[in-house]
This record gives sequence, C-alpha cells and structure tokens, in this order.
Amino acid sequence: MTSSFNVHSAAGYEQLMGRWSQQLAPLLIDFAGLADGERVLDVGCGTGSLTFALPQAANVSEIAAIDYSPVFVAEATRRNADPRITIQQADACALPFPDGYFDRALSLLVLHFVPEAGKAVCEMRRVVRPGGVVAAAVWDHLGGMPGMRMMVDTAAMLDENARQLRSRYCFQPMMRPGEMKQSFIENGLLEVEQSSLVIRMDYRSFDDYWEPIAAGEGPLGKYVAALAPAQRTEIDAAVRDAYEAGQPDGPRSFAAVAWACRGVVPSA
Repeated sequence: MTSSFNVHSAAGYEQLMGRWSQQLAPLLIDFAGLADGERVLDVGCGTGSLTFALPQAANVSEIAAIDYSPVFVAEATRRNADPRITIQQADACALPFPDGYFDRALSLLVLHFVPEAGKAVCEMRRVVRPGGVVAAAVWDHLGGMPGMRMMVDTAAMLDENARQLRSRYCFQPMMRPGEMKQSFIENGLLEVEQSSLVIRMDYRSFDDYWEPIAAGEGPLGKYVAALAPAQRTEIDAAVRDAYEAGQPDGPRSFAAVAWACRGVVPSA
C-alpha cells in the first residue's frame, strides 16, 4: 500500500480538501521557489491544485504529475488543457522517471498518507538534478487543524474506535515537529529548512463542513461510514453541536497549518 488516503469521488474530495489545497498550493510554490524554463514534478497531484498552480507562477517548460489514485488521475487529466502538463498513475515510492531529470520535485498534502514516506523523499531526491530543490507540505493534524480536530475529538468522547482513529490521525508520517526535516536530511538533502504555511478554512454552514465527511471521503469519512446507524446519529448530532457552539448554524472559519520543508540536492 503506497497511499492510505481513501477517495470515492473527485467532487467529494474537492469539498473536503481540494478547495483548501488550492489555497495552499501558491504558498508552497513561494516557499519552494520556481523559475522560468524549469521542469517540475508534482508528486501526488490529486485533482491538480498544485499542478495547475505551477504554470501560473512561472513559465515552466514541463510539468509531470503523478498520483496513486485512478480517480484523481482521471479528474486531473479531464481538467488539463496545458500541453506542458502530463499526468499519470504512479507510485510515489517508485517514480517512473530517470535520475536527475527535474529541476524541482514538489509534493502537496501527500507524504503523510504514504506509509513509507521517507522512501518517497528519497525518490524525489533521485529524480531531481544536483542543485535542484525538493519540497513538500503536510497538514499538522495534531496542532494545526482545529476544524478537523473538532470532529475527531468530539467522536473520541463517544467511541473508543474514534480514540484509536485520533491517535493514528494526529501522528501520521511527517507530522511530528521536525520529523520531515529530519527525513530530508537523512535522505541526503542539503540546506534543509522547515516552516509553516497557514490558510483559513471558511465554511458556509455545518452541511458545507460535514457533507464530504458524512459521505465517506478521507480518513475521517471512512470512520463515519463504518458507524452503526444509532451511533452515526449520535455522532452527527454531537459534531453539529460542536460546530455551532451554542450559536445558530452559519459561516465558521478555522485556521489550518501545514508543515513545509525544502532541501537542495547535493552536487555530484
């Protein structure tokens, strides 16, 4: 298994996360750097948030995008109208590209769903030329995702299985402070820097927040979809109460923080 992220539909993913990764993509590009004429790899492209932001940031010569999910590959391919962009299904831990082919390899909100995340970093380094850049960002589920912690903490008060889910969810690969930086260093990258990227997740209503999770999208949705009917009703109501926080239903805004890391491939 090279990805632990479950996806049912591209539309459901967009409501759950795609709209937020579109906000995060330009921040990662600014952090990683980008220049005209470069060849860039997007590792774990999803529906294309980072892929399609890259040519808006610089006049790149080529973008290769890969994802493990055929649902994502199909949707990103459907959206693509840029001849410089190629999209294919592939494994982040076995990239189908020659050594040193790219100027940069970027990965947005992917490495924490790769069980062998360090191997993916090693592969990104392999396919980037000496002096090129490897960069990635993952959500800080433990301390930087209050909107999602609201759901998982509420469920954990009612269900032991949710307590176990919370432990896995908050400590996925690359999420501990300094963990991604250490992995970059261990995989031979130089000038490694780690930082935080911050956006806000703005919801119109509880339904806007809850619908993709209730439909089974993502790791929290997978948990919800497996609940017995009575328990599902109880948790639905409890999460709604947490979202509303004693006020009428309506817009809510949550800060969301991602760990970001970049490093330089050493000269041969």
